[in-house]
Amino acid sequence: MSRLLRSGAVISAMTLISRILGLVRDMIVARYFPVDGATDAFFVAFKIPNLLRRFFAEGAFSLAFVPVLAEYKEKRSREELSDLIDHVAGALGLLLLIISLIGMVAAPILVYLFAPGFTKQAGAQPELAAEMLRITFPYILFISLAGLAGGILNTFQKFAVPAFTPSLLNIIMIIATVWVAPYFGQPILVLAWGVFFAGLAQFLFQVPSLIRLGLMPKFKFKKAHEGVKRIMQLMLPAIFGSSVAQINLVINTIIASFLVVGSISWLYYSDRFIEFPLAIIGVALGTVILPKLSGDHARADSSEFQKTLDWALRLALLIAIPSTLGLILLAEPILATVMMHGQFQWGDVQMSAMSLMTYSLGLPAFILVKVLAPGFYSRQDTKTPVKIGVISVIANMLLNIIIVVPWYFSGFIGAHAGLSLATALAGYVNAGMLFMTLRRQGMFSASQGWWAYVARIALASLVMVVLVWLIKPEWLWWRDAPTTERVAWLIALIIASLVSYFSTLSLSGMPLRQMLGR
Repeated sequence: MSRLLRSGAVISAMTLISRILGLVRDMIVARYFPVDGATDAFFVAFKIPNLLRRFFAEGAFSLAFVPVLAEYKEKRSREELSDLIDHVAGALGLLLLIISLIGMVAAPILVYLFAPGFTKQAGAQPELAAEMLRITFPYILFISLAGLAGGILNTFQKFAVPAFTPSLLNIIMIIATVWVAPYFGQPILVLAWGVFFAGLAQFLFQVPSLIRLGLMPKFKFKKAHEGVKRIMQLMLPAIFGSSVAQINLVINTIIASFLVVGSISWLYYSDRFIEFPLAIIGVALGTVILPKLSGDHARADSSEFQKTLDWALRLALLIAIPSTLGLILLAEPILATVMMHGQFQWGDVQMSAMSLMTYSLGLPAFILVKVLAPGFYSRQDTKTPVKIGVISVIANMLLNIIIVVPWYFSGFIGAHAGLSLATALAGYVNAGMLFMTLRRQGMFSASQGWWAYVARIALASLVMVVLVWLIKPEWLWWRDAPTTERVAWLIALIIASLVSYFSTLSLSGMPLRQMLGR
């Protein structure tokens, strides 16, 4: 597991850089653009191709492509491996080119489907959203080719370049917002163009690494290619099964378009902070273990397969539980410190904090899904996660009705927080069913010491919560304090949380090697 840990550390480090840059990007966007109909329009225009990115680049495509690629790597010749990559690139490129063209033409219809409330919401700008969607839609083509390149590099244990690649989106959008926006008659359009060029840059950035491996795709197309056919068969159900959380977020966007102006933006900003730990631990672990589990399955090594899953689940819980509690306790301090500049006001902090706290409740489930799903996809089983995903989406919709509808009709301005709460609860439905199915199939059996391990995490988390609760300033202080003082206090609280958590783990008898999952 040491090699997996090193690879996971590389991905986490690169992802940390990307997420920090992402926070800087959001701070700058919030500073330059007020939360209003124009920002809601951009987030809708960005969410649609970004959802497809999750489906193709990070979700279904990777989960279908990597296991087949790993099998070719283990059992086929180098020529057959290159031939598979060439034909996958050709088929994927052609499919997504067609999808991009259709999306650009149908932009107004898509805006209506994804944000139907825009037609009735005061201050909404559906025409602007459609204009920006035409600009951002080709992003799905570029970023999916970047996902293809990343899948190849990850299969050959080259994790650093694909993990750093998402940083380019943040860098380009920061440059566009600060230095290019003044040259636009409608400054918000610069964000859409930033997305467009960032997608292209993320593919081109990985090309030199592919050339060094001798696996640069040549974009061939043959309808009956055996490997491409298998990947497509795996990919179609995986499109749904791997992206349940994203579908739930789309449902939230649709419903939020009927709520007060700003609801979509508040949900976006709170989701960004959930994505931080989710990417650093959940996505990193899922990326690392998928090629490993695929190889274990190809070699029919069930014992090693179970050890890999056990290691990933332990490490996931070690980070997920304190991260959840920390985000709930520090929601307002984090948003006040990071986001409350320029056009982002204290009222936006309070509204975003409400959805951040309710989203945070589902963070362990979201991370566990990232770890458990590869247990199916590595065995080229895409149907089971789909069935579970359908149940999870239905649960999310029912929970929205149960939670959000009463809040909305009562006139509660924070009804958007009910959407994130429903998504969090539906995440546990998804994770729980994936876990129980793996156990029932005999693909996972917990190793010794699990209950003691969880008890130590619970104790350390409790100590951390009590400490932070006692020493953090009251909420009015975060509203009125100077930025430098807010930054200093937030850093001090995070350091105190980490020290208390890991010190308690150590004192309770968990050595560093066990914390690292060794």
